[in-house]
Amino acid sequence: MAISAQAVKQLKELTNCGMMDCKRALEETNGDVDAAIKN
Repeated sequence: MAISAQAVKQLKELTNCGMMDCKRALEETNGDVDAAIKN
C-alpha cells in the first residue's frame, strides 16, 4: 500500500516523530494513523 505524504505529515504533526519513523509506522499499520500512533 502506498502511504500518502499527507498521512505522514499528519502523523508527524501529531507525534513529533521523524518523517521516516512516521512513514515506517504507517507502512506497518497499512496507513492507519490511529494505529500508527499507538505503535
